[in-house]
Amino acid sequence: MLNPNLDDIQLTKDDYERYSRHLILPEVGVEGQKRLKAASVLCIGTGGLGSPLLLYLAAAGIGRLGIVDFDVVDTSNLQRQVIHGTSWVGKPKIESAKARILEINPYCQIDLYETRLSSENALDLFAPYDIVVDGTDNFPTRYLVNDACVLTGKPNVYGSIFRFEGQATVFNYQDGPNYRDLYPEPPPPGLVPSCAEGGVLGILPGIIGTIQATETVKIILGAGETLSGRLLLYDSLNMKFRELKLRPNPERPVIETLIDYEEFCGIPQAQAAEAQEQAAAPEITVVELKQLLDSGADDFVLVDVRNPHEYEIGKIPGSVLIPLPDIENGDGVAQVKDAMNGHRLVVHCKSGMRSAKALSLLKDAGIEGTNVKGGILAWSREVDPSVPEY
Repeated sequence: MLNPNLDDIQLTKDDYERYSRHLILPEVGVEGQKRLKAASVLCIGTGGLGSPLLLYLAAAGIGRLGIVDFDVVDTSNLQRQVIHGTSWVGKPKIESAKARILEINPYCQIDLYETRLSSENALDLFAPYDIVVDGTDNFPTRYLVNDACVLTGKPNVYGSIFRFEGQATVFNYQDGPNYRDLYPEPPPPGLVPSCAEGGVLGILPGIIGTIQATETVKIILGAGETLSGRLLLYDSLNMKFRELKLRPNPERPVIETLIDYEEFCGIPQAQAAEAQEQAAAPEITVVELKQLLDSGADDFVLVDVRNPHEYEIGKIPGSVLIPLPDIENGDGVAQVKDAMNGHRLVVHCKSGMRSAKALSLLKDAGIEGTNVKGGILAWSREVDPSVPEY
């Protein structure tokens, strides 16, 4: 529970009208609404989780909201990032978020930080705020948020989403666990796909982000039982909630300083390995591939290693679908050999990364091939705009 000095906090006539449904709740009342007005919350990210979270915190009467984000609104965001609108495509997310928040609550102080959260700025950004809410979507930033909250003594309201599943909890609150108790070590890079790679149900972040907003308000009010020590798991496809107990690990390393979290999560090493894989395979541009297809040459086979549902979105004419997971488990190697039938091999994916990995695996099996640089995204942009980008 936070203990602000409420002596100088007064509710206006508009406040009494605006928050009337709060004021008649015994758990909130006038004092509780003053607590909300006195509170300051820093939200990391204005994406799928940050969108509903910021909307509801502003509507609840939080007096000061800080927003950290350096991205711009993209059309693909609008399926789930409901704080943004079509007219804001191409413009900074923090400006879009501020405009929408002020439509809901013009009395909310909004601090904008159009920057990437880093080990150099996190402690200074966190210092003025009571609570930090993590709306990020990658492991390096989650560890950074956690460690900065531990060092600054701030509660960390956590949420994450993927496909149809989400989770939420409260870290670093009332001697409860922190993120390193849930994930002592980061998973290997690439093991957990991002939402851009694996997809996400657009409604899912609305549920998890609203849960984060609820936990934030409860911490400010000192009401109810928070999720500290409990990891809430939500399966939207089967509409099921369940909980896992979380406890502080007495053997976890003491957090004394902020580190290089990209390095900690193995990102540079993974990028170097990917670059090496791409450099190891001969490449062909999409323009050259188009010329090859138009020539009527029949001495090659074009293999698409994306997943079947991606293949349904759009395909390069004449391509044969053999998904990368099938090549990884060995079944696809024989399929590639059958498709080649003695011809040379050309491989593509969405952007050129998975196809480079497929060629590396196939090389180990004695099969050489050529990678399509930029994949089907480059094909859409440079050759055939009718093929959808996704």
